[in-house]
Amino acid sequence: MPMPSDIGVVDTLLGIPTPGRKAYTAFRPLLRDHESLEVFDYPVEYQYRNRPDIPQTGSLDEMVAFTLAEMDKHGIWRALVDVTAEDSAGRRAIELHPDRFSGTYTVDPNEGVPALRRLEQAVRELGVKAANVTPAFVVPQVPINDKRAYPVYAKCVELDIAVTVTSGVPGPRVPMQAQDVALIDEVCWFFPELRFVMRHGGEPWTALAVKLLLKWPNLFYSTSAFAPRHYPRDIIDFANTRGADKVIYAGYFPTGLSLDRIFEELADVPFRDRVWPKFLRENAVRVFKLEE
Repeated sequence: MPMPSDIGVVDTLLGIPTPGRKAYTAFRPLLRDHESLEVFDYPVEYQYRNRPDIPQTGSLDEMVAFTLAEMDKHGIWRALVDVTAEDSAGRRAIELHPDRFSGTYTVDPNEGVPALRRLEQAVRELGVKAANVTPAFVVPQVPINDKRAYPVYAKCVELDIAVTVTSGVPGPRVPMQAQDVALIDEVCWFFPELRFVMRHGGEPWTALAVKLLLKWPNLFYSTSAFAPRHYPRDIIDFANTRGADKVIYAGYFPTGLSLDRIFEELADVPFRDRVWPKFLRENAVRVFKLEE
């Protein structure tokens, strides 16, 4: 069966354009090569050569309206957006359209208890559905199973929210060891109640990722930052067999991919009939506890 067009998609990684703001400045101290420091406007520019055509000026409200129109065009019912910054477009989107947007909150484990307090406040005041952890993009880096990350995982269990964790070789030119997929095993063992969502592909360890997804009930995989034609074959095969409940759609708009490209390519992904509803909506609703 082709991809259904009326399912009400949940996009578990969507951004709202913020003209004039530089992204990924927090981990600039980790960059050393000339291109990353002096040439690129965007640290994975070498990977995403045809980035989305988005407005270069406009108020937050205009950017939210633009994003909502893009979502409507492609049948996206709800999107998870980052609300970490006090003046973020994500916060404004939730304020304007609480029925269409839900928040996630990025936590730097290096910051200790104050970061946990801010996360709890975001859950209480904004209804945040997940904490985001980016092991290779904080300074200093915090490996997935590092003791500094454990309080974040414990707080997610306490708050009954998911955690999304960037895994696999990072696109920006920073060391990769902090995101080795093998490190997830210990975290899932120690926190069996934690809903742990892998982000950004887990490559080149996708075969290992599948083994861990089979092993741990509360471990999930999202397709964030991958154009659908590049979804790892290991993940497609897993979704089509024993992993239909484990693989969750996520895009990468507007950071690297347009929704036009994503949904054009999604139509050619060889998922089986029973996988599509789970992949595009049902798994996200369950894992992130979204309101139907």
